[in-house]
Amino acid sequence: MPRLAPKELKLEAKEREHLEKLINRHTTEQQIALRAKIVLLADEGENNREIARKLKISRKMASQWRERWIAGQKSEIEITERIKDAERSGAPAKFKREQILKLFKLACDDPKNYERPISHWTGRELAEELVKQGIVESISPRQVGRLWEEADIKPHQSGYWLNPPPDPNFGEKVNDICQAYESAILGEEKGEKTISLDEISR
Repeated sequence: MPRLAPKELKLEAKEREHLEKLINRHTTEQQIALRAKIVLLADEGENNREIARKLKISRKMASQWRERWIAGQKSEIEITERIKDAERSGAPAKFKREQILKLFKLACDDPKNYERPISHWTGRELAEELVKQGIVESISPRQVGRLWEEADIKPHQSGYWLNPPPDPNFGEKVNDICQAYESAILGEEKGEKTISLDEISR
């Protein structure tokens, strides 16, 4: 079955100029600059697949910001606002369990595997990588830190092997461990005790 072509995105001269200035401005947030690049490439006729390849992002993210921009044009939303995160009311953002598990998996990986020139993850770097991969639409370094704290994850204390063998089942194992923790919490409410015999889990 042929793949559907993405929605056509066309920029006015003033829109293109505004986005180019955002990209070249040193004070522009990295996430905003990345979204501006997505829109500019879409205007040049690149499909979502090519945009994802050139910017090293997920196709989902390329499609998301193409559509967000087109919707903003139709609603006559101010240019910069079209590539900003949607405002949220009162309560903090909620993330699905799958998204949180992927966050934990990334936190346990060496940042250099994702072309990050750092030895250990920071909240800012991990937040950027989560958005880049299309795992979440947006997340702040503070939210990343809170999720780390709740799961007792300390990336700054992690040690990585020089040549770690890849584990294709790592994500599945993380999911199993999280399910075990959830079961332990529910069991405790019923007066049941869970004992861990694996010292690595501490």
